[in-house]
Amino acid sequence: MTRVAAVDCGTNSIRLLVADANPETGELVDLDRRMTIVRLGQGVDRTGRLAPEALARTFAACREYAQVIKEYGAERLRFVATSASRDAENRDEFVRGVVDILGVEPEVISGDQEAEFSFTGATKELTGRTDLATPFLVVDIGGGSTEFVVGDDRVRAARSVDVGCVRMTERHLVRDGVVTDPPTEEQIAAVRADIEAALDLVERSVPLREARTLVGLAGSVTTVSAVAQELPAYDSARIHHSRVSLDRVREITSALLRATHAERAAIPSLHPGRVDVIGAGALVLLAVMERVGATEVVVSEHDILDGIAWSVA
Repeated sequence: MTRVAAVDCGTNSIRLLVADANPETGELVDLDRRMTIVRLGQGVDRTGRLAPEALARTFAACREYAQVIKEYGAERLRFVATSASRDAENRDEFVRGVVDILGVEPEVISGDQEAEFSFTGATKELTGRTDLATPFLVVDIGGGSTEFVVGDDRVRAARSVDVGCVRMTERHLVRDGVVTDPPTEEQIAAVRADIEAALDLVERSVPLREARTLVGLAGSVTTVSAVAQELPAYDSARIHHSRVSLDRVREITSALLRATHAERAAIPSLHPGRVDVIGAGALVLLAVMERVGATEVVVSEHDILDGIAWSVA
């Protein structure tokens, strides 16, 4: 076993995994897995820069994670940064802050690398299961981008597009600096049009419709599963490898988009940091399922973070 630490810093959240990994057996044993909503991508789509308050929230989470990594004595650490820090003009400020706190430079990876890590993390446990047909389509719905990966025991095709729950919310569901409560039909149609255009782009290089099992990753998808199960609180064990039907996803998406901020905030399994962006995230999932003809989505709690951990091990 090798004790490793992996940090995934996305547009909406930053996450840490400390685990013991055995590459020979394919076993990854979690020691600590945590997530903090920092909204690093706040305003990036509009300004092209990381906001000072967003950087402050992210660095505070990094200091907490540094302490956890030290306590567990992880031998290796890899810090991967995704969409928001790829796009920002002042990303050097972000890099310097992370190096000062954690002692490693964040790797601002490409969309293709992001897709490969997501695929490895999501499918390592699923390969060989007789109840799931291949090839898999892994869809990782992030805050700023969504990754699409088709493969079986390896990646066959992948594409990243700038459609995510935060980006779609800020681009279409905000008026005068405030999220519309609830959004109008015209706003929802604008989000859907952006998603459909992105799917057209993805289909130029990724055979989405050839997939036989859809695997959904990240907070928007896991939250939809929690809502579908009517969980009294977020429960990773019950969400991991759960299945949600197309009809149920359609029903939940419609309800989330019709709900007010207060009604969404009252959902016990919904993280406060996702209250304003979950409608757009659910809409991305629904559009993907309808495009590929998936009757259900297999929900995975294991994703890019696990893929990063394996790359270190």
